[in-house]
Amino acid sequence: MKLNLLCVLVFVLSLVGCGTKKQILQSASIIKPVDILGRLDTFVPAVNLTLDSPIVILKPSVDTLPLDQRFSERILTPEEKVQEQKRTGIHKGADWTSAIHYDLRKPNFVIIHHTSQNSITQTIRTFQVEHSKVSAHYVIGRDGRVVQMLNDYERAWHAGRSKWGQITDMNSMSIGIELDNNGREPFPDPQINSLLLLLDTLKTKYTIPHTNFIGHADIAPTRKDDPNVFFPWKLLAERGFGVWYDESFLIQPPFNFNPVDALKIIGYDVSNEEAAIRAFKRKFIIKEVNGILTAYDRTVLYNIYKRYY
Repeated sequence: MKLNLLCVLVFVLSLVGCGTKKQILQSASIIKPVDILGRLDTFVPAVNLTLDSPIVILKPSVDTLPLDQRFSERILTPEEKVQEQKRTGIHKGADWTSAIHYDLRKPNFVIIHHTSQNSITQTIRTFQVEHSKVSAHYVIGRDGRVVQMLNDYERAWHAGRSKWGQITDMNSMSIGIELDNNGREPFPDPQINSLLLLLDTLKTKYTIPHTNFIGHADIAPTRKDDPNVFFPWKLLAERGFGVWYDESFLIQPPFNFNPVDALKIIGYDVSNEEAAIRAFKRKFIIKEVNGILTAYDRTVLYNIYKRYY
């Protein structure tokens, strides 16, 4: 019996060896060993092999899965994505020699958000799943817990489509801070106290101007309303973070005062005037948040314009 099996094996090998040495094995594909364990993220697309190819693990060509599901690309880690981005920043047509004087981006704004979620755990999870495509540098819980999720020098994805002054890429110039808040509730004292301490550190470390502490609604007035009307902008301004009006010195602006121009000079995108006015009133007027400037609203706007800009 053993002799018969040996003869059959020799016969089969002689058939495979017939023809040219470059004969193609049409039914083989390269896979990594972990493919056997069912790791879909490690498949490598099939390739044709020749008899003088290196030793490979063979996978039968018959597969019960649809063709578009047989292989899936491995998802790159954030670190690998950064390395790939750096690689594409090298111009192949130029000689390379490294300079020694450079650094990373320097944040010059702080953008404050509320999470519109129900817990800090939920927000952290949101910033760690692949499909969300959103992140922030810091998350502050209702109890004052501060969680840092990105290095200050890295570019978070928190601002989205936005504009402040002439800047249309706020992510590249800012630090994003998310406050655990469902969007309809006040901000607890421990949370605000932690925020103030963090803002003081950031302002000192990066010499961020006091006028550059703003909200998400300021830079995206047509899309966002955070932080909500309960956020204490007046308190922040008193501590040197952001602007506020002098309530004891409100006067009617001159007849030639243009409120839309004032909003634009402050930084608002006035391509949608009603949305810009609504964002301004949500922050400074708080009541009657709409797209119409009353006489009182104009005095507040004029005071801020003259005081800071």
